[in-house]
Amino acid sequence: MAFQLGEDNDAGMNEMNLIPLIDIMLVLMIIFLVTATVANPSIPLTLPKTTADIVDLPPQKVQVSINANGDVAWDDQVITLAELEQRFAEAGKAPRQPTVILKADKEARYDTVAQVMSRASEAGLSDIAFATDN
Repeated sequence: MAFQLGEDNDAGMNEMNLIPLIDIMLVLMIIFLVTATVANPSIPLTLPKTTADIVDLPPQKVQVSINANGDVAWDDQVITLAELEQRFAEAGKAPRQPTVILKADKEARYDTVAQVMSRASEAGLSDIAFATDN
């Protein structure tokens, strides 16, 4: 009968130690972040000063509302889809195209909303905002 003193080291290493790899990656990441902010070249400029004020024109807004019955209103005036298409075409030809604010009742038909959006898109009006209740 034989017995053994000490540990049995015949098993070897079963898994890789990833801690040194993680340490190296963290150091490399810190070095990269520091050098990326320092190495950003910029040209020193002295810009001229002017007395002119910059005036931004307020954006034009068109409010289109759709109620639960499917009635379409331009601002506060109820119109047909054909009239809406004509007004969108006129607004699309303007030098500064307005923002279309679309207010649709939650019970309004999706088809009516899609028709309004389609007519706005055909007129070249791509800035459409949906109004919701907080």
